Amino acid sequence: MSTFSLHTLGCGSAKPSLRHNPSSTVLNIREKLFMIDCGEGSQLAMQRQRLKFSRLNHIFLTHLHGDHCLGLPGLISTLALTEKGGTLTIHTFKPGIKMFRKIFDYFCHERPYDIVFNEIAPEEALVYEDNAITIRTVPLKHRIDDVGFIFEEKPKLRHIRRDMVDFHKVPISQMKAIKDGEPFIKDDGTVIANEILTRPADPSVKYAHISDTIYMPELAEKIGAVDLLFHESTYLSEHEKDAFNRGHSTAAQAAMLARDCGAKKLLLGHYSSRYKDESLFLKEAQEIFPDSILNHEGLRIDLD
Repeated sequence: MSTFSLHTLGCGSAKPSLRHNPSSTVLNIREKLFMIDCGEGSQLAMQRQRLKFSRLNHIFLTHLHGDHCLGLPGLISTLALTEKGGTLTIHTFKPGIKMFRKIFDYFCHERPYDIVFNEIAPEEALVYEDNAITIRTVPLKHRIDDVGFIFEEKPKLRHIRRDMVDFHKVPISQMKAIKDGEPFIKDDGTVIANEILTRPADPSVKYAHISDTIYMPELAEKIGAVDLLFHESTYLSEHEKDAFNRGHSTAAQAAMLARDCGAKKLLLGHYSSRYKDESLFLKEAQEIFPDSILNHEGLRIDLD
């Protein structure tokens, strides 16, 4: 059973098309749902993918262009109708906090849950941490303030070898320390190495979400090796000038960043509606980075 999965709700760009929904992605990390961007219709896309509203407690907005955030009023209203409880935290820029407070107070003022805003800035910063993961921002270069988000699992516990802990009579009170990698010291002073009592921990997962931005080679070092890199690929190389002028990247540029940061896989997306054959994005990217994937609504990737 996966403990870290990605679900694509929408991967189109600003101009609407019949092929794609606006930008929105959900990460399911140990049954906690984290949404990145909330384009129009995100609440419907969640229902289609059987993602439970009750498990959504954090929404991260990369920037405040409409195709990345105008789904919020509908989602907030839908959550109220489902009688969601607890707290929903929206991580966004200061202008977004002011704007959404007014919208929510007018359209969604009767809610059985609380909304909390966490102000972010276009900088490198830790914006969320719990006992399982950290989430940090990296500034991007778009037409307005914009950030990418890097999700990284903390080191996991080692696996107990039941036969060996029973053989060495390790008490239950010592199990947490053993899982943390500590040796076991018997009453007579004998030291049992941790490697005898455990198997290695599962590898931790790292995911980077790089939304609207011009090509930034310097991001490779800031992101580092990731299991999956989502990097916007709004244009093909033949329209590289348009990409730069409008604050976007090409599929080839996304592939170069994936190659340079040491990503295991690259997920393309945020396609311009001008292109009818999206296989061209994949072809262009795979010439540079073979482990590239075309994004589409309903896509699920188990990262672990």
